[in-house]
Order: sequence, then structure tokens, then C-alpha cells
Amino acid sequence: MTDIRFSAMPTADAEQLWNGGTDSYGFLPETMVSDGPGHPCRHCLGNIDAGEELLVFAYRPFPEMQPYAETGPIFLHKRRCERYQAEEIVPPVLSSTDYIVRGYSDNNRIVYGTGAVTPTRDIPAYAGGLLERPGIAYVHVRSARNNCFQCRIEKAPDSREAGAFI
Repeated sequence: MTDIRFSAMPTADAEQLWNGGTDSYGFLPETMVSDGPGHPCRHCLGNIDAGEELLVFAYRPFPEMQPYAETGPIFLHKRRCERYQAEEIVPPVLSSTDYIVRGYSDNNRIVYGTGAVTPTRDIPAYAGGLLERPGIAYVHVRSARNNCFQCRIEKAPDSREAGAFI
């Protein structure tokens, strides 16, 4: 099985929003107050605690618009947080029983036949197997209920610049 790493939203993307920038649709993020678990921050890959402010916004984890560039709502701590660093282990944000795990090509297109609702405990093995296949450059983990982007999985070690995936 291929060694893998879990990658959070790049810090540059989070900084842009923290500094008053707009989301993937050109809108300012909305501010909400968390009422508890269920608001996973895509930068630190931890849950946003009850009472903490968060940003909700449209996010497209792809470098350009194209037919497979899914855009959807995600959450970010309103206060700056550190980017997830323990890339070799399943991040705490993946606390549901299962997720959609799906492979993408170098040109950021879905590789058909790779998407599967996968039990959380099986994500490392399934993603590692996908990354061994020719034509699969990276994997997304998405909510099995709402299809929201959670994180990206890549081969480790990765020669690309740390902290960026798009």
C-alpha cells in the first residue's frame, strides 16, 4: 500500500478569507457561532467548539473552473488557526462513520469508478490503493451525506511545495 498524507485547505486560501477576501462565488463569508460538533474547520481539521465563531463559505479545491470542479459550503475558524500537521494519520475532523473517497487525475478530473462511500477506518487503505493506480494523482475525502469537501489525500512523501495543493 502507498504511504499517504492528509492535506488540509492551504493556508493561503484560509489567509485570503481571514483577511476579508471573498469565496469561490465572489461573496464574503458568512459568520456564524458554532453550536457544537458538526462544524469541521478545513484548515486545522478539527471541530469548531460550541460558542466559537466560524466562517461558512463556498470553496472550490481546484485550480480553475471546469466541469469537475465541485464547489460547496465548508467551515473555517473565524480566528486564525494552525494548519493540520499530522499528515500521516486520519485527522480528527473525520469523525463520521463513513465518507465519500474519490480519485482525481493530474488534470483535476474525477477518475470514474473510484468514488465509494468508505468506512472511516478504511479510508487510509482505500485511498492508498487508489493512489497506486495509474492516472490517479490525488484523492478527495467528502461528506457521505452532503458531499462537502473535507480534505485531500496524496502520496507521501510529496515533492510538491508543502502547504499548497492547487
